[in-house]
Amino acid sequence: MPKHLFTRRLNAYTLTEILVVLCIIGILVFLALPNLLPLITKAKSTEAKLQLEYIQKLEKSYYYEHSKYSISLADIGFLQEKLTTDSKDGHANYRLEITNATTTGFTAKATAVVDFNGNGTFNVWEIDQDKNIKEVTPD
Repeated sequence: MPKHLFTRRLNAYTLTEILVVLCIIGILVFLALPNLLPLITKAKSTEAKLQLEYIQKLEKSYYYEHSKYSISLADIGFLQEKLTTDSKDGHANYRLEITNATTTGFTAKATAVVDFNGNGTFNVWEIDQDKNIKEVTPD
């Protein structure tokens, strides 16, 4: 190979320039992250609301067949997805349970297994037979 190919200088960015750009990007992310945490929490709470609405539909179907509500998630046909705290394959951020069931109504609860914003409070949602969903403990 000719020697002039090795000595030829190419136009490119230096390592220093790349490191400066990465530092600026890091600072911008650090400044923007606190503003994004409430949006992350809101997006994850959608999981709880959707799962509770699904439990309400399953409970209603169970009620039509048995004339009572069930205290068991297995009886109504609900399978809890693996929790993010249980294994690396887990995707669910909320533990779901039916807290009360009678012949006239039920209450189901979704409790976060992860503290989304790191303040020590775990998000809790509840739903009843009339599809009244409420946030019991905000995160």
